[in-house]
Amino acid sequence: MLNSGSPESVCHSLTVDVEDWYHVCGAEILPDYRRQSRVVAATRSLLELLRGQGSRATFFMLGEVADAFPELAPAIVADGHELASHGWSHRLVTGLTPAEFRSELERTAAVLKHQTGCTPLGFRAPRWSLDRRKTPWAFEILKELGYRYDSSLTPLAAIGDPNGPRVPHLIMTSQGSICEFPPLVAQSLLGNLPVGGGWGFRAFPYGMIERALHSCQLAGVPGVLFVHPRELDPDSPRLSLPLLRGFLAYGPRAGSEARLKKLLTNHTFKPLVELLESCPPVS
Repeated sequence: MLNSGSPESVCHSLTVDVEDWYHVCGAEILPDYRRQSRVVAATRSLLELLRGQGSRATFFMLGEVADAFPELAPAIVADGHELASHGWSHRLVTGLTPAEFRSELERTAAVLKHQTGCTPLGFRAPRWSLDRRKTPWAFEILKELGYRYDSSLTPLAAIGDPNGPRVPHLIMTSQGSICEFPPLVAQSLLGNLPVGGGWGFRAFPYGMIERALHSCQLAGVPGVLFVHPRELDPDSPRLSLPLLRGFLAYGPRAGSEARLKKLLTNHTFKPLVELLESCPPVS
């Protein structure tokens, strides 16, 4: 039911949340932070890494970043990557009204279309803040606006549904289905572990990520990794956050680039839009 090919033929997907070092949900964005922006340089370094490995990715673009740096989205598209939407303001979807959510989607799509000619077909919410129970209307709006997939539901405790599907699946709306791509996790006696990105990608042993990807390959489904440009920029500024939040947002980062390069060497990655056929219904 979930097998879309032999383990050797399975392609995974690398996704990038294009946001700056100060885009941490709930943190106040001060004018001085914008003057210290590092997102363009960090994203260009990531593009160079991907170019060297011959890999293509999906870039979930924050609308306000695209608007502030109009050269960035065209550079991403010029390298053959997919542009998708990360919303406009980096506010949690659970803190938006349906009208505000729609406005953020439309505003971001308009900027990306103007800059590149590309209309985003995928969406990722800041901090995985879509919820089947709290924001069922969000999927309806995504489908209505022409989105074909989402990548906002994580099968993790605290920030998602630990019992949710770990593999691509369809979510039904009144207007049809939309494909959901959860991020890669590793199963353990402690529950699902976030090896596919964020602090887990940076802190867990490299072998855990490889084993999780291998499990996906055996099941015939793609594993979805995610990174932020700041994770490949260890010298960037950091917000003054409580210890745990600071660890989750920023550290450790020194080995992120080498770890990512090794994964790109060992596996085949494609943009999410090219993997939609691997998104069957959950049965």
